[in-house]
Amino acid sequence: MASGAEGDRKEPINEQAVANIYAAMRSELNQIYSKITEMEMEVSEHSLVVNAIQPLDPSRRCYRMIGGVLVERTIKEVLPAVLRNKAGIEEIVARLNEALEKKKKEISEFETKYKIKIRKADAEVKDESGKKEGSAQGVLVGPASGSE
Repeated sequence: MASGAEGDRKEPINEQAVANIYAAMRSELNQIYSKITEMEMEVSEHSLVVNAIQPLDPSRRCYRMIGGVLVERTIKEVLPAVLRNKAGIEEIVARLNEALEKKKKEISEFETKYKIKIRKADAEVKDESGKKEGSAQGVLVGPASGSE
């Protein structure tokens, strides 16, 4: 009887519960996307730093921010650390991409199981086409009458 109650908890009771679970899953997916974007920006920043300091003299002084503290080091000391950090961030991006694919698959299975179809996109396309024509006319008429 306890296992039956656990099964009931995992299965949504009504449409609203299904919609809430689906919205939460989509939210998680968006969070993963944003984190991947953030980490890819970090990788590109690390690449810029590496490309900037690699051709320089290894004994040259440089500054690095560590935990909010600016420290003076040499390029010889800093370059390996920056390369390690970049490799670590790239590994995190790879893991996030794996999590993204799993979440997409999970959402797809959920959509199939509960026969979820997104109609919002179709409605937006129809609305946008009507709005674009009206907006374009308003933009063209507004400045033309203002400039005369």
